[in-house]
Amino acid sequence: MRVNCVGAVIFDADDRILLVQRGHPPGMGLWSVPGGRLEPGESDAAGLRREVMEETGLHVEVGRLAGTVERPGPSGVTYVIRDYLAAVTGGTPAAGDDAADVRWCGTDELARLPLTEGLLDTLTGWGVLPR
Repeated sequence: MRVNCVGAVIFDADDRILLVQRGHPPGMGLWSVPGGRLEPGESDAAGLRREVMEETGLHVEVGRLAGTVERPGPSGVTYVIRDYLAAVTGGTPAAGDDAADVRWCGTDELARLPLTEGLLDTLTGWGVLPR
């Protein structure tokens, strides 16, 4: 079974990326970009705005598709994750929903954090990280 998901690649004015620490499986305790499963009939943009708001308390404007990855899940599930660039339009960052924590991270910090598998390589490969 394939499960459609979205993720948000968000940077602040200081070129720091917004990460959430997962509070539940899969990836509990690991850091990743905010996002999650789409609800039935939900568009990518609507789902992304909802997921970012639920996990971080931030409102975003959805930009272009950064890229797509597929990740294995339990019981033969495959998560198809479409990650979009997004820009904050309002709100104050605060962990919510299934996020244990939320923070802005410089690219130098990414190598020191326990990230979800393949996140750093994927973002680097897509060319979305600041240099």
